[in-house]
Amino acid sequence: TPLPSRSLLLGSSSLKKSAVSVKFLKSNKDSIFTATRLPLQVRASVATTKKPSKAPEEIVLQPIKEISGTVKLPGSKSLSNRILLLAALSQGTTVIDNLLSSDDIHYMLGALRTLGLRVEEDSAIQRATIGGSGGLFPASKESTDEIQLFLGNAGTAMRPLTAAVVAAGGNARYVLDGVPRMRERPIGDLVEGLKQLGADVDCFLGTNCPPVRVIGKGGLPGGTVKLSGSVSSQYLTALLMAAPLALGDVTIEIVDKLISVPYVEMTIKLMERFGVSV
Repeated sequence: TPLPSRSLLLGSSSLKKSAVSVKFLKSNKDSIFTATRLPLQVRASVATTKKPSKAPEEIVLQPIKEISGTVKLPGSKSLSNRILLLAALSQGTTVIDNLLSSDDIHYMLGALRTLGLRVEEDSAIQRATIGGSGGLFPASKESTDEIQLFLGNAGTAMRPLTAAVVAAGGNARYVLDGVPRMRERPIGDLVEGLKQLGADVDCFLGTNCPPVRVIGKGGLPGGTVKLSGSVSSQYLTALLMAAPLALGDVTIEIVDKLISVPYVEMTIKLMERFGVSV
């Protein structure tokens, strides 16, 4: 039976399997900014052979009354990689338009292919089509060797994928690594949070930075995790996107001040587009 297909600017399909709750988050109201157009005045002294007058010459530039045309803004790195991973974890097919072209997106797409997902790209129109895994990455069913995911210096791929392979990686083993700079970027808080939820995961060089090894246990057991929000909102984002696939309910408690709240709200709104209530 062919997979159901939807076409959305930001993604589609259902992801929800278990309940997810987050404590101590507050949503901000949307803001509307209005700019008022005013005449632009430029005051300048004009050089002449005559003696300067007491008051400088004045040039008044009238505002343009009308501008017409089409502007196409580039996609967002943060939005693009969140949508790609949510699409990969979901059932069915997701079509993503205006996908950003960048290193982070390149490494995410490459990782999804390594995980056995169907990924189609049309760079001419900035479109990607992702065939969802339904919560279990295809590569985990076939591979007997350690699956290597090389992610360059893409933090927006490394952190959420670490949680995703725990939740959707079956019983396979994974190593997530990158360039030397990536090996200096902290991920220890996320690894500790996944351990609290029953995952077998570690930074095996002992640095609290990648490379990260994940030994699959058939999914993410679930439970309650206490997480610091003061280091990076990407840790919370990673847990939020993986939590709906957990074998049991997941409760995330933020133990201190949460930074980058708009990015967390972005994650929650995108998850709602994929059918998940947080």
